[in-house]
Amino acid sequence: MFTHVMIGSNDLDRARSFYDATFVALGGKPGVMDPRGRLIYAHEGGRLMITKPIDGKLATVANGGTIGIAASSREHVLAWHETGTEHGGAAIESPPAERPNGSFVAYLRDPDGNKLTVRTQATK
Repeated sequence: MFTHVMIGSNDLDRARSFYDATFVALGGKPGVMDPRGRLIYAHEGGRLMITKPIDGKLATVANGGTIGIAASSREHVLAWHETGTEHGGAAIESPPAERPNGSFVAYLRDPDGNKLTVRTQATK
């Protein structure tokens, strides 16, 4: 259904440090900067793009919005969460945990305040 998710950042160097580290923790690759100055992370057909807003105003977070990222294992979820907090992310909600449906989930806010979750596939 989706081709990509685009979020704004007020500091692309800080965002790159956070997202490069967390995507590598998930088994992905560091992002690339396109000619328009957007960071692009591509993995298994999905793309996350990070940019300074084109209207020149400050980037802000979506109230009630969450970006969900798939992980292949509980170990990847834990590595993502630990790496994210080491690179400027903030742990939110609950510690990484198994949900009633069998998925293993962790939540962070990135350095710009965007809410992210990484989870394994449900087993029940």
